[in-house]
Amino acid sequence: MFVRQFRPLLHRPAFLLFGMLQPVLYLVLFAPLLTGLAGAQGENPWQWFVPGLLVMLALFTAGFAGFGLLPEISSGAHERLMATPASRVALLLGRVLRDVAVMALQMALIVVLVVPFGFRVPVAGFAAGLLLLIVLGVGLSSLSYLVALKVRQTYVFAPIVQTAVMPLMLLSGVLLPMDLAPDWLYALSRANPVAYVVDAERALFAGEWNAAVGIGWAVALATTLLVLGLGSRAMRRISA
Repeated sequence: MFVRQFRPLLHRPAFLLFGMLQPVLYLVLFAPLLTGLAGAQGENPWQWFVPGLLVMLALFTAGFAGFGLLPEISSGAHERLMATPASRVALLLGRVLRDVAVMALQMALIVVLVVPFGFRVPVAGFAAGLLLLIVLGVGLSSLSYLVALKVRQTYVFAPIVQTAVMPLMLLSGVLLPMDLAPDWLYALSRANPVAYVVDAERALFAGEWNAAVGIGWAVALATTLLVLGLGSRAMRRISA
């Protein structure tokens, strides 16, 4: 299933670049405004902004992954796959692995793009941060597919995902430090699991291995394991 989903990308590599368009626009048009902003780590705004931007990319890539399943549902292709002897869980995870592979490639390209602007990251920190986002991406992408399987209509799926993703992004502190927010808004951000992943990413990209890293990993793993458990159960019910 992974090969089936990934093969078309080999013939359309421009898709990888197109998926990076929104994060690149944020880099070009927003990051320069952060220079000297209180709460940013260090004098170089790239060091503070890029880790959060990668989390944003994970949110949008994985959160909207279910859109790719909806045409197959409407055409009947998904039902034909479900009728094969293939594991129903594998049918889900094959898609999810394609999504996180594309996401990881896009993140690596973004980091390469910002290196000429003075961005620096330790190799170990980058590897651990990328792996953390892959774990989070598996959970978010699986959840997106489960919602798509449930609603089965684009006009229903789109507002649900948009309504969920935007608050997660805005309350995670990827654009501005949540330390600057009013107390009530900061409290809301602490209830957002993605905020802890953002904190962990910034710590790892700064070469720090502190409590924020452990909390971010715990949140990402717990979220992903919970969604995978629900997803496996749902897929087996569909096949029954």
